Amino acid sequence: QAVISVSNHKGADPLSSLSQMAVKVDPTSLAVGVGLGALVGFLVSKAVSKGTLVNPSIDKASAKVVTVKSVKDIEEYGKNKDGKAVFCRCWRSSTFPYCDGAHSTYNKECCDNTGPLVINA
Repeated sequence: QAVISVSNHKGADPLSSLSQMAVKVDPTSLAVGVGLGALVGFLVSKAVSKGTLVNPSIDKASAKVVTVKSVKDIEEYGKNKDGKAVFCRCWRSSTFPYCDGAHSTYNKECCDNTGPLVINA
């Protein structure tokens, strides 16, 4: 058993009296208490945290998502979109790699501030 010794004398400094208080602590009970506390903390953090995937659905069969566009592709796309090529950076666009505005909903749900990459073509 671990013993912490503390006594309280009148007029003694309250902080120094903490070092003199006697409390018997069973090591097994202490270990179980710490373990249960850690488990509860872990479970609560998992329950309240949002998913951590950056890419929830785009090309999940690939080991890595790579999109290659030439300058000509971007210029052509920009001609059809008011001279701008707008690329998704939130990974939620249904027209990925182009932005469809899905980041607005994502930002509200996750308290984030992500937005698109805009290239003036």
